[in-house]
Amino acid sequence: MRRTVSWAICAFILLAFPALAAEKVDLVRVHKAERWLELIGDGKVVRSYGIALGGAPVGHKHQEGDQRTPEGRYILDWRNPNSIAYKSIHVSYPNAGDLAAAKRRNVDAGGMIMIHGQPNGFGWWGWLLQLVDWTDGCIAVTDSDMDEIWAMVADGTSIEIGQ
Repeated sequence: MRRTVSWAICAFILLAFPALAAEKVDLVRVHKAERWLELIGDGKVVRSYGIALGGAPVGHKHQEGDQRTPEGRYILDWRNPNSIAYKSIHVSYPNAGDLAAAKRRNVDAGGMIMIHGQPNGFGWWGWLLQLVDWTDGCIAVTDSDMDEIWAMVADGTSIEIGQ
């Protein structure tokens, strides 16, 4: 009887909270033009989310303050549960190529590009903020979407960001 109750509780939790039963995510793919983020596992899209980007999202990030989201392949290398936005996962921008290009232009490449939720205290109007590009180059999702991404994406996962 105890075993049956335990299995029933586990089944309920997995059905009620699908992120806990998530497939393995081995790639995060961002389509900037479509404002779409996908979690990929074994070559298949397992989740998709609408996103907001920086105020000038077209093209690759060139320098600090340009409000662009970088393009290319990076790593989601660490996370901050207490960031100024609801949870954040860091994108490993700038890489060596980004740093070299910035040095050639004699500018600061910038950094601290994150996937994150809404500004703390404003999650209740996240649906509205997602209608415009409002970040400084980060990738913003709703707080509930961030909870799923947080649970499903491990540190060290690759991220591909394209136009």
